[in-house]
Amino acid sequence: MKKITKILILAALAVPFTASAEIQLKDNSEILGKWEVYAEAAALDKTKSPLNTEWTFQKDGTLNTKSTDTRGRTGTFEIPLKYSIVDGAIKKQSTPGREKYETCKVVEKQGSEMILKCKYLYYFLRKK
Repeated sequence: MKKITKILILAALAVPFTASAEIQLKDNSEILGKWEVYAEAAALDKTKSPLNTEWTFQKDGTLNTKSTDTRGRTGTFEIPLKYSIVDGAIKKQSTPGREKYETCKVVEKQGSEMILKCKYLYYFLRKK
């Protein structure tokens, strides 16, 4: 019995775990302004794909997104989306013109850096 207990304890210690304490936003004043979205990833420990995107959170609940195609095929793409702070997370419109929203939780926020966990991706942002 002792041997099984020791094996279970060692196995539990060997399994890596990620405790990501989410940061609760009080209101949009904590994120207002321009943010450079410089990378995205499927998980925090996965490879980051570089992005050339800018998000501007405005007081009126508008999130202006501006993306530049680094390969020069489409140039610059800009769209306004609606957003709000609900239960400490960012609830943003997932498609312009549709009332479909996704929730993005702040995983980390230190100084001018912030990491958001949305439905399918993590976004890495830097305040401009």
